[in-house]
Amino acid sequence: MKIQSSLLIGGLMVAKSLTLQAYASETYNQSDWTGWRGPDQTNISPDTGLLKSWPKGGPKLLWTYEDAGSGYSSAAIVDGKLYTLGASDSQERVICLDANTGEELWTSEFETDPEEGYRTQWGAGPRSTPTVSDGHVYALGVAGDIVCLTADSGKRIWRKNLVKDFGGAVSKWGYSESPTVDGDKLLVTPGGSKGAIVALNKKTGAKLWQSKKLKDAAEYSTVVVANVDGQRQYIQLFMNTLAGVNAANGNLIWKSDWPQGRTAVIPTPIYRDGHVFITSGYRAGARLVKLNGKKAEVVWENQEMINHHGGVILVGDHVYGFSDQRKGNLMCIEFMTGKVAWMERVERELHKGAVHAADGMLYCLNETEGWVYLVEASPSGFKETGKFQLPKETTLRDDNNGKVWSHPVAINGKLYLRDQDLIFCYDVKG
Repeated sequence: MKIQSSLLIGGLMVAKSLTLQAYASETYNQSDWTGWRGPDQTNISPDTGLLKSWPKGGPKLLWTYEDAGSGYSSAAIVDGKLYTLGASDSQERVICLDANTGEELWTSEFETDPEEGYRTQWGAGPRSTPTVSDGHVYALGVAGDIVCLTADSGKRIWRKNLVKDFGGAVSKWGYSESPTVDGDKLLVTPGGSKGAIVALNKKTGAKLWQSKKLKDAAEYSTVVVANVDGQRQYIQLFMNTLAGVNAANGNLIWKSDWPQGRTAVIPTPIYRDGHVFITSGYRAGARLVKLNGKKAEVVWENQEMINHHGGVILVGDHVYGFSDQRKGNLMCIEFMTGKVAWMERVERELHKGAVHAADGMLYCLNETEGWVYLVEASPSGFKETGKFQLPKETTLRDDNNGKVWSHPVAINGKLYLRDQDLIFCYDVKG
C-alpha cells in the first residue's frame, strides 16, 4: 500500500516543528547534518525528492573511503564536509572528508585509544559521533577526552576529560554518547557523584554547571533538548533512571525510574509535546512518560519494542525501529499507545540493525552482513522497495570482533554508510 501524501506532509511538519522546538537558539542550513540524529535530534533527514525505489543491486555507489579506522562513529555533514571518528595505531582521531568526493581533507589525533576492556569482544575505536557547530567540531573519545577543533583545519581549541575534570567514570564499553550543542552550551554526561550531566561553554570548555542532584553513572545515550511547558530542559536516560534538568543551571526538575534497565542502556530518548519515549535492550522493553511539572507519569509500557542500540524514529504518530523481540524484527508501534501496528522479520538480511528516515522512507542497515533496505515509513504495513549489500567487508571485523553499528545518514541526495574503516557514499537522488 502506498504511503499517503497526508502522512508524508504530516511527518515533514512534525520534523520542522521539532526542529524549531528543540533548537530555537541554533541556526543551520537545511543541507547540514550537524551530528548524532541531526540538528533537531529526530533522525529524520530534511531531504525530499529521493528515490522511492532502488534498482536491482541498489543505488549508484559514488565513492568509498577505506582509512576511517576502527570504531562505530556515524557522520556529521556540514558545508560539504563529512566528519567522523576512528582509531588507528591506538590513536583516536577526527577525520574530515570532502562529502562529495570522499577525498581526505584533514585528520587530527585527540586521544589514545585504551583498547582494553572491550577490544577483544567488540573492537577498538570511538563509539560517538562528532557534533559541528559555528565552525567547530566537538568530539568525545571512549576514555572521556572531549575536544573542540576548528572545522576547517582540525586545529585544537580546547580539551577536557570527563573523568579527570568532572569526576566521571568510564562505562564498561567506553563513553559512547555524542556531544549535544544548545546555543553556547555543550552538554555531555560524565556520570558520577559530582553530577551526571555537565554543561560547558562551547567556545572555551569552561564548566557552566554540573547537575549535582543527579548522580547516576554514565550509560550510552545522548542528552536530548526539550521545551516543556515553556521551560527548557535537558533529558537523559541512565541505567535505571530517566531524568530532566533545568537548562539554565542543571537543577533536577523531575526523575522517573526505569527499573527494566540492565547490562547497557543505549538508545536516545524521543521527546514530543510533553511526552518522552524510551526503550532499551536486554529484555527491558519500552515506555512512554508524560511530563507534568516536577512529575513524570508512565502512560504505557510494553515488552514488544526492545531496541538494543540501532535507535528508534518517530515519523508522524508512529515509532519505527528494530526490536529484539522474537529474535529480531523491524517494528512499527503507535507513539501514544504502544500498540503494535506491524512487525517484520526478513531472516538474516534484516533481523537487527540501525534505522534512519528521509522523505517518507526508512533506511535500514543490518548489523551482521551489511544489507541495506529501503522501506516505506507507513503504519499500514511493511513494504520493502529496494535492497543491496555493502560491496565489501571491513578488514577490521570478523565474527567475534565487531559489527556494522554505525548509523546511516541520508543528506543532500546522498546516503552515507560505514563499516568501521570503510565509508560508502551512494546516490539516492537519482
